[in-house]
Amino acid sequence: MSFPQIEPFGPVIGILGDITLARETLEREAADLGKSLPDHFTHLIVHGFLHILGYDHLTDAEALQMEGLETQILAALGIDDPYAD
Repeated sequence: MSFPQIEPFGPVIGILGDITLARETLEREAADLGKSLPDHFTHLIVHGFLHILGYDHLTDAEALQMEGLETQILAALGIDDPYAD
């Protein structure tokens, strides 16, 4: 879960927000998805930061944009596309 403390797409000054992850859920999801725990953790942190910055996935177009950004950021970190089949 992410909790922004800035206006979406507004100037970034001070604290951006908070991201909360449940360890048990993170571990279960990583195992269910066949992902390493560090890779899944990093994906969810990137996902949460994008929410804090104003991105969402309520519509197909928003989801494509957000997933594309996640994929690019994770690739730069050496992590495979989490949405690839």
